[in-house]
Amino acid sequence: MAHAQPAEIPSIARLRTLAIDVGGSGLKASIIDEHGRLLTDRVRVDTPVGSPPGGIVEALARLVAPLGSFDRVSVGFPGVVRNGRVLTAPNLDHKGWKDFDLARALGRTLGKPVRVANDADVQGLAVVGGHGVEMVVTLGTGFGTGLYLEGRLAPHLELSHHPFRKGETYDEHLGNAARKRVGNARWNKRVRRAIRSLRALTTFDHLYIGGGNAKKIDFELDPDVTVVSNDAGLKGGVALWRD
Repeated sequence: MAHAQPAEIPSIARLRTLAIDVGGSGLKASIIDEHGRLLTDRVRVDTPVGSPPGGIVEALARLVAPLGSFDRVSVGFPGVVRNGRVLTAPNLDHKGWKDFDLARALGRTLGKPVRVANDADVQGLAVVGGHGVEMVVTLGTGFGTGLYLEGRLAPHLELSHHPFRKGETYDEHLGNAARKRVGNARWNKRVRRAIRSLRALTTFDHLYIGGGNAKKIDFELDPDVTVVSNDAGLKGGVALWRD
């Protein structure tokens, strides 16, 4: 009588992580390996802003369907996230996000374990060097930040909604809507001023700038400030599974 063989458990080196980056303008995904290398082409669709959370979950399921098999899921989300539960989602424009358990909902839909963190925090996990105080800023639909000490992620601070200047927050002053309204020249002056402000606040040893609008920076950056690839928002996802 033949005996069924137990299912093979993937080794850590062969685990495939579905990395998802939820943005205010686009939903992006790819399969990555344990080193954060993309194993598939990145797929993208426009974010259905204003949709309820269930609509975003369904859109993500459709987006990742062609990518093939994976063992676990990492999600970068534009807001405050704790224990997989969304506390704020200012750029997705639906009140249903407050206290929504995204990790649980997406896990049920995809049938795999899911971990969720702030998108800027995830992006930083792919690029920080692990030396001293490092900071990540994302310039996209909104303004995101992540802070790290010796490579370890600090508790998320929603600095994007902290007052910056003239009664406006960083998000209001530096988000994509503001850039379109005031033009690239004035927006770049604001970015330069924000870097000075964040330097004074954190005394960072290195600052990394990502997000879709990072490529629009037109002034010379200091040696301790680096523009990084937007793919870092996906590649950092594997770090959510490292203890």
